[in-house]
Amino acid sequence: MAKEKFTLEYDMRSTPVSMLWSYIATANGLKEWFADDAKMDGKEVVLIWNGVEQGLSIVGLRTEKYIRYRWSEDTDKTYFELRIMTSELTGNSVLCVTDFAEPEELQEAKDLWNYQMETLQRQLGC
Repeated sequence: MAKEKFTLEYDMRSTPVSMLWSYIATANGLKEWFADDAKMDGKEVVLIWNGVEQGLSIVGLRTEKYIRYRWSEDTDKTYFELRIMTSELTGNSVLCVTDFAEPEELQEAKDLWNYQMETLQRQLGC
């Protein structure tokens, strides 16, 4: 069955775009909220959870705008993207997450992103 695309938005309050970018697009930033450890070599990323490594490739990027990652084991065209936007109403930074999940795993995937974003918001003092 085909994976479903979904998008979630998170208010990052007055977090400067450059700071938010460093958390979503660098190894040091990713290990603060997304993984236990992270290593980057060009467009290749290795994330480590509980001693288990998972590979990612950066497949799209516009500095301080968005970064798109694809899991190394994924053979389809799915990805997850972290996009920084600014709310027209409040002027706050907003982090938009686009990802894909199997229909029966959709809620679990959203819950995981919510958990991860709570961790990031705590790190940033949001």
